Amino acid sequence: MGMEVSTTPGNRSEIKPAILLVQSDTAGRMLLARQLERVGYAVIPVPNGGDALDILEKRFIPFLVTDWEMPDMTGVELCRAVRGLTLDGYVYTILLNTRESKANVLTALAAGADDYLTKPPDDNELRARINTGRRILKLEQSLRAANKRIHQLLVTDALTSAYNRRYLMDHLPQEIERARRSSRPLSVALCDVDHFKKINETYGHQIGDRILRSLSTLLMSNLRRDIDWLVRHGGAEFLIVLPETPLADAVAVSEKIRRAIASHAFEIFGVTVNVTLSFGVAGYHSVSAPDDTAIDALIADADDCLHRSKDAGRNRVTA
Repeated sequence: MGMEVSTTPGNRSEIKPAILLVQSDTAGRMLLARQLERVGYAVIPVPNGGDALDILEKRFIPFLVTDWEMPDMTGVELCRAVRGLTLDGYVYTILLNTRESKANVLTALAAGADDYLTKPPDDNELRARINTGRRILKLEQSLRAANKRIHQLLVTDALTSAYNRRYLMDHLPQEIERARRSSRPLSVALCDVDHFKKINETYGHQIGDRILRSLSTLLMSNLRRDIDWLVRHGGAEFLIVLPETPLADAVAVSEKIRRAIASHAFEIFGVTVNVTLSFGVAGYHSVSAPDDTAIDALIADADDCLHRSKDAGRNRVTA
């Protein structure tokens, strides 16, 4: 939730929720700003709807209090415009008017306002209405966080915390389309733990699972944050997606990871296990395959290269 910091006379900083106040009349805006400050809020006053929209597009503010009657853009028009924006959260909007009527209330609610007050509002009523808005915003934030957690569970592999195949099939087409439109490179690296069946047979599946979890963490630590992404493609197999990465650079990244894993000792339950990876790397070219077959062709090429690495003795990169 948007906050402002104010300094009290006792030299302590107090964090107050921010409210965007829109009113064209300068004197009225100053009076209402002082009133909102009295009930405990940091006020960002602007004279018109255009300025309010500019601020909201640059910075999320959860509360909007706007006058109805303004030149250029009315409060009703501003409410409609705010509801059309893509923002980081919900903006609770209170519309102010000098006239109280059922028709005005219905018009305000239909435009996207959450509440309607006649002005000048009483301090106690204003505080009560805004506190109601805060409760609604907290519920909205909780719902948004819960939905985010649910979505994360749906697209994440439970064991390794890497993405799962569902995420791959949803997002790899987007990466390919982006590469096609921009004529930028895209590469993938398919890697598999060498002799993983033997590791499970020797040490047990519990240690095998711990190795996969630690391996996933190591793989992700060698990727670019918020650019590259990792998928558990099956069993002990991972797919690394490298946007805007030419094939030669993807080979270099894979080789760096291969060396890092080969030199890493996995210490689990007092047992030391050494692991190696085999890699198959492939690059996407927009002219190499139709869009509807590009995903299958790209992964098939990487898989073919992975098998060549296995056939050549494992613990190597083939592209």
